[in-house]
Amino acid sequence: MTDGGSRFLQGWEEGFAKGPARILGAAGRGYSGLLGARDWLYARGVLKSRALPVPVVSVGNLTVGGTGKTPAVEVAVQTLAALGHRPAVVSRGYGRRTRGVQVVADAASIRLDAEEAGDEPFLLARRLPGVPVVVGSNRYDPARLAVQRFGATAIVLDDAFQHRTLRKDLEIVMARARNPWGNGALLPAGPLREPLAALSRAHLVVATGASRMEDAAAVVSSVGTHAPGVPVLTAVYEVAECWEANRMRPVSRDQLASARVLAFAGIAAPRAFEETLRAAGVAVQQFLAFADHHWYTPAEVAMLDARAGDLHVEGLMTTEKDWVRLRKLPLPRRPLYVLSIRLALTTGEDLWRSAFERACPKA
Repeated sequence: MTDGGSRFLQGWEEGFAKGPARILGAAGRGYSGLLGARDWLYARGVLKSRALPVPVVSVGNLTVGGTGKTPAVEVAVQTLAALGHRPAVVSRGYGRRTRGVQVVADAASIRLDAEEAGDEPFLLARRLPGVPVVVGSNRYDPARLAVQRFGATAIVLDDAFQHRTLRKDLEIVMARARNPWGNGALLPAGPLREPLAALSRAHLVVATGASRMEDAAAVVSSVGTHAPGVPVLTAVYEVAECWEANRMRPVSRDQLASARVLAFAGIAAPRAFEETLRAAGVAVQQFLAFADHHWYTPAEVAMLDARAGDLHVEGLMTTEKDWVRLRKLPLPRRPLYVLSIRLALTTGEDLWRSAFERACPKA
């Protein structure tokens, strides 16, 4: 990540100096006006949300950055399957090299590569075998295709809290437990995609990185102010599996806990990955962060390998999402460990289940 990008992200988290804050704040007020105009048009029926004949679950957030949406989509799909549904996942497919509606995976196989699908839809297709994954910019058309072509009886929308063209039955908002709203300003002055008042549209709010409700005090306070009565749940990231990419062999938890590594990630919340590694006992000698959705080059892989040699570590470690974006490149000489994580609810599992049962009755 460049120094300029790092300073910008730091400003989103902690606030900007007076000069930049004034300029960005003016842009944020313009953005706020656009949001207000859109809400006015929806409220008066000029813009309409179209309905599907099946339940629709949305997983999204209020901020730019990582809040655990992709792992939460996986849990939502598993919950719907347990209720007897045939779920499908619909995503915009950020960063993909294709246009229009595309089938990433059907019930039999993955049909598109990460470059064509986008890294997150491709990852979801890998993690959810047999579940159709469809991408499209407006969500309604790919969702309708999933129902008509694959017989989906429920749809899970990835990153769709701000998307209003499709009527939703269950709206789940993900938020970081710590400093959930950054500096509290709207884009581009801060990380907020919408004002906090938009929390009132949510049915559930999940605070990630929290083992107890006490760890999510900032989220609880905001929900209490802007969306009283909306349940707040907490969740943490857990290690699902680890493998050595060079030989495609699994790595046990004991081996993971004894590893000395150079870790790196190009995801929205790289520090959350670093914390997950340290919680698993991994000895992270250095951590390097790249931009979110970063596509690696052979030179960068070689640089990482050389840096690992300078540190005299046993290998390198990255996320499954990063592996999707570098798996076709020449691998480093040292072992490259790939870590897959999952989202585990720590409080409110009964509220999660009952919300799905109400919004998406058993098929």
